[in-house]
Amino acid sequence: MFGGGSKPKREEKEGEDDEPKGKTKKEEDEEEAPESPDVHFEPLVNLEKVEVRTNEEYEETVFKMRAKLFKFDRDSREWKERGTGDVKLLKHKESKKVRLVMRRDKTLKVCANHYIVPDMKLSPNVGSDRSWVWNTSADVSEGDPEALTFAIRFGNSDNAYLFKDAFLKAQKENEEIFTGA
Repeated sequence: MFGGGSKPKREEKEGEDDEPKGKTKKEEDEEEAPESPDVHFEPLVNLEKVEVRTNEEYEETVFKMRAKLFKFDRDSREWKERGTGDVKLLKHKESKKVRLVMRRDKTLKVCANHYIVPDMKLSPNVGSDRSWVWNTSADVSEGDPEALTFAIRFGNSDNAYLFKDAFLKAQKENEEIFTGA
């Protein structure tokens, strides 16, 4: 092919057929080891089923949408990605308080967890119609309550406005609960 010469001709010898050499299907079936139907291996470690609680069992999902969450780092004065996943507004069945919870995809680690309080101001992010910014005084996603500034970005502006409507409705419901208590 690449050598420049012509392809050598194949000479046929007597007794060669076009049939492939090897065993026939019948011969192969006879040589295979018989399968044993009663093969059983004991596990090395016995694991018990553990019930995992997320504290979302007593809450109903009011809003759920895929988004990307950012937090503002005050030290470096820049936005840092907190995670991508489903943002949920969860309403407690007994107390009726609504909180925002967001878990990262795959790891399911909590990246936002706070009540939507009346003094929060949801404002549009500069230069984008599909993202919002707000401040919280007590986000407990990393254990201890801390004041953070969040930004959330959605796939399109329609989803962003659905989030805004649900956020403002939850804020109004929580305001009635917090002032009435």
